[in-house]
Amino acid sequence: MTYKNILIVAATVFSSAVYGHGGVSVENDTCVMDISGMRAHFTGYQPDVRATQEFCEDIPELGKAIVVVDFIERTLRDMHVEFRVLEDVSGLGADAKFADLGDDDDIENNTIVSVPFARYPRGTLTFEHEFSEPGWYIGMLTARDGEKIYRSVFPFRVGVHDYTGYFVGFALVIGLSLLMYSVTTRKNFG
Repeated sequence: MTYKNILIVAATVFSSAVYGHGGVSVENDTCVMDISGMRAHFTGYQPDVRATQEFCEDIPELGKAIVVVDFIERTLRDMHVEFRVLEDVSGLGADAKFADLGDDDDIENNTIVSVPFARYPRGTLTFEHEFSEPGWYIGMLTARDGEKIYRSVFPFRVGVHDYTGYFVGFALVIGLSLLMYSVTTRKNFG
């Protein structure tokens, strides 16, 4: 294996990590909520501690967060929309579904943020919240079109650091370094 081949392999392995959120199409975007075929984009910001970085599945720090829900589908702009953030009291985490949240009383009792029903003709719903406890939370968007009700549930974490990506990256660097070392020592001494 030549240096050129090693560089091609390394570029291929690391190129997907470079894209991050910005290289993801709307169809594959993990920040997109599906509301019965209609889509909205969930984004969290922490301007006090993370400047202009965007987050969706994980809001990294405790404290003030600004949450923005942009309606991708124009039909949502004509509906009355409510957004809630619920505590994940059942420990559902990333697997939370609407059916797991309980009845209306359970949902009300576990709600820590409630943005009441309103129309958003510009297609953007925004609110701020001060998160004081780390853990999983459940975002719940409810859209009402006359008598029809549509719901979407979006689990996310706050203040929980996941170091898995660092370990994977470290392992890849070590593996590629060992591969390069073995290739170069065989060529020079073999």
